[in-house]
Amino acid sequence: MNEERLFTRRNPWFVWSVGSTLAVAIVAILIGFVWLPSASSAFGDLSLWARICGAAGVPSSWYSGNETSHVPSDVVVLPPSDTSHAMADAIGRGATIATQHCSMCHGVLGTVQVTAPALAGQYADVTYKELRDFQSGQRQSAVMQAIIAGRSDQDLHDLAVYYASLPLPAAAEKTRAGEGPDATATRLVMQGDPQRNIAQCAACHGQLDRKGAAPWLGGQSAAYLAAQLQAFASGARRNDINEQMRNVARQMTPEEIDAVARYYAAMQ
Repeated sequence: MNEERLFTRRNPWFVWSVGSTLAVAIVAILIGFVWLPSASSAFGDLSLWARICGAAGVPSSWYSGNETSHVPSDVVVLPPSDTSHAMADAIGRGATIATQHCSMCHGVLGTVQVTAPALAGQYADVTYKELRDFQSGQRQSAVMQAIIAGRSDQDLHDLAVYYASLPLPAAAEKTRAGEGPDATATRLVMQGDPQRNIAQCAACHGQLDRKGAAPWLGGQSAAYLAAQLQAFASGARRNDINEQMRNVARQMTPEEIDAVARYYAAMQ
């Protein structure tokens, strides 16, 4: 009995099935990674390569080779756990330092400024981490580094505890009567955009959950928030843990950055 080999190019059924499978796969790839991202408004004015990477769920800039690698910020930075000093004493010392060195830019009571962040009511571990990053040079600022260069770790802890003890300031901006939050900003904050590898802001910054010394953003000025997102996107600021903020911000359009900044500026 003669048996013809199944997996051979002489078998028309094998050739037809393999060819059909490859054709379907190619068409599916073209539709899913080229046509649909190009037709979707969610990808804005991104290039074709950026849209393909966004549809695949990976940042396109990972493959550009333009950004050099930097040592990441400390993965876990928490205020010292020393309990030898009463909390009231720490707040008092922090208030003295803040009045002498911080109030010019951050307000007497940590109230909202335009180009400097509002620190009143901010989580203590957030303020402490940022001060540590300024002191070590992981976050750049000629003004901040000069002010805290000689400060002790206890001073940084006292400042963080003092600002955390203050009430949250009022919203930096007010929405117009009858005007609700921007739909695009609300979607990005609460849902993100998985197709472009943009995680929802609320998952780390407190509305849904809080992770990794992420700051509370409500009430900050829109100008300050937009400037920080732009700095993350360009790589000028890189003290985020494991590049989380850079990976998100570089996928956002300038219009989306402004919308998210205004969204948080109107929140307390």
